Amino acid sequence: MIFAEVAPQLAEIARQCCARGWALATSGNFSAVVNRSPLRLAITPTGADKAGLTSDDILEIDDRGTVLRGSGRPSAETSLHLAIARSRGAGAVLHTHSVWSTILSEGATGQGVAIEGYEMLKGLDGVATHQHREWLPLLENRQDWAAAVPELEALLTQHPDAHGFLIRRHGLYTWGQDLAGAKHQLEALEFLFEVMGRKRGMTWQP
Repeated sequence: MIFAEVAPQLAEIARQCCARGWALATSGNFSAVVNRSPLRLAITPTGADKAGLTSDDILEIDDRGTVLRGSGRPSAETSLHLAIARSRGAGAVLHTHSVWSTILSEGATGQGVAIEGYEMLKGLDGVATHQHREWLPLLENRQDWAAAVPELEALLTQHPDAHGFLIRRHGLYTWGQDLAGAKHQLEALEFLFEVMGRKRGMTWQP
């Protein structure tokens, strides 16, 4: 993929996520690989309202998070996008702040959240049966995400079959071979989060 092709697709996904309540205000960040070696990402800028994001807002960064194209700053969580692209070989990384992922991540006990028995699990890459058990590991929220990269890399190594992970009281990270695949996984997981939350009788309170 080249930057000129990726940027409008990335902006469109960001707008869709905002419209669906998954990236309200200035929350969420989204990236796609435009070159593997050396690693280059197209990524949404920090502090941007995703509702009106366009291709002109998208940045290109190198493997250290330095901006090569565009104006503005990449997200403080850029190091996580880079780590996932390297560790998982992902072509795209999507991070949302939906109500249901936030609720489930807050209520999770132990080291993650298990989802099993639902037909929508077949929306995840490589899953062919509703009997699949998806384990989404959990990271504690923090401000210094660059320092958390070794922890994330260890978590991804420990759970090689995971299709995403949650950050407590924060949201979801998922990925795919390309933007279309990552979008499918995001939609499947957000659906499953809402089903689980409603089933447990959870209600959101500010």
